Amino acid sequence: MEETPPYDRIVPLIVATALFMENMDSTVISTSLPAIARALGTNPLALKLAVTSYLLSLAIFIPASGWTADRLGARNVFRTAIGIFVIGSIGCAASHSLEEFVAARILQGTGGAMMTPVGRLIMVRSIDKRHLLNAMSLVTMPALIGPICGPPLGGFITTYASWHWIFLINVPIGLLGIALATRFIANVHVEHRTPFDYVGFVLSGFAIAGLAFGLSAIGLEFLPTSIVAAMLGVGALSAVAYIAHAKRTPAPILDLSLLKLPTFRASIYGGFLFRLGIGALPFLLPLLLQIGFDLTPFQSGLITFTTALGSMFMKAAVASVLNRFGYRNVLLYNALISSAFLAACATFVHGMPYSAMIAILLSGGFFRSLQFTSINTIAYAEIDPPRMSRATAMVAAAQQLSLSTGVAVGALVVEITLRLKHSATMGVNDFPPAFLFVSLLAASAALIFYRLSPEAGAELSGRRAEAPGKAP
Repeated sequence: MEETPPYDRIVPLIVATALFMENMDSTVISTSLPAIARALGTNPLALKLAVTSYLLSLAIFIPASGWTADRLGARNVFRTAIGIFVIGSIGCAASHSLEEFVAARILQGTGGAMMTPVGRLIMVRSIDKRHLLNAMSLVTMPALIGPICGPPLGGFITTYASWHWIFLINVPIGLLGIALATRFIANVHVEHRTPFDYVGFVLSGFAIAGLAFGLSAIGLEFLPTSIVAAMLGVGALSAVAYIAHAKRTPAPILDLSLLKLPTFRASIYGGFLFRLGIGALPFLLPLLLQIGFDLTPFQSGLITFTTALGSMFMKAAVASVLNRFGYRNVLLYNALISSAFLAACATFVHGMPYSAMIAILLSGGFFRSLQFTSINTIAYAEIDPPRMSRATAMVAAAQQLSLSTGVAVGALVVEITLRLKHSATMGVNDFPPAFLFVSLLAASAALIFYRLSPEAGAELSGRRAEAPGKAP
């Protein structure tokens, strides 16, 4: 067996530093939402704007990540993105109102939009497809330390110190990432550069911003109803306009022609539905535990982190599972299994042993990890090198948009439940409908994966027989 070059091991670990910071930040803030809401004088549900604005900023600027890296060089973009993320983190800690907090989260998202996709682009361009699955697992395992440490660390800091410090911990991590990128990542440019699609960038930005942010603002008094309706209308019209624009543009910023590839199409459509459901979990669960069960942020974090711990356990087995069962079977049946564990969160009621909750979250994280890795890697099964940057940007944009929409949908169901009960105070019984609804959305992804060929992703999983004399 051919030995893996050191570069193939170093680059995933550097990318993992960015993933660690990004995942740590998202899980830390979810645990601390109630405390931040009190400090800013707003409703906890209103802070979904802080969550969705961050994910939304990611989705808007991610499409430009591939072109920017090609033009300015991967290392330059990667280091700059980390620096912007760190500045946004400092802005979050210095916020005194919801508006300031949302603005700082948008700045964070702008940095994150370039940070992770550019690192992932370096990987998929430099690592052979036969080794891509192992490389993705390698980059994800260190990154999972963020979600594992995030909830209990965020809860501990919020309970015993101040929530401001949950953002300031990004500063040393970010500086480490910049140093590693300077030392080990080459400032690679591409020889054949395509012109930047300014019209497509504007249209896709308006489409994503209008639809996702408008949906997240439904039911809140943060914006007038007329403005929310206008945002949704502009988003829908921009989406239609972008589709028409992309069909007549040689190099659109989001290459919709990639959707003609069955594996890429399944990753985008099926992945969107699955993440739409799963994306609501990090938002709903801390609210349920702290508001419904009156737990402290630290206690809530100790329970929530078991989801990421289950994900860590699965990572070592992903390659073997995919090799044994194939992508289609794993994506199809595991979508249903993962959704069932998400639905099981609706059973969390007063008197339920915490050990039972932990068992459900641990098992759910185990299967969700397998699903996420499978969805992320199957996207590149049929992508040729010249279109790799476009594919990476489109995958990342769809991923963040689905997570943003998932948070909005989960919060919206809770709001509808409260209105139907004519109540303004959230309780433990207001969350089960939301968990059941988002689990159905996640399970519907199985309809997409069912259409995949049994041989889909065989080159990635290793199920196809190797040619004689070819290195495994």
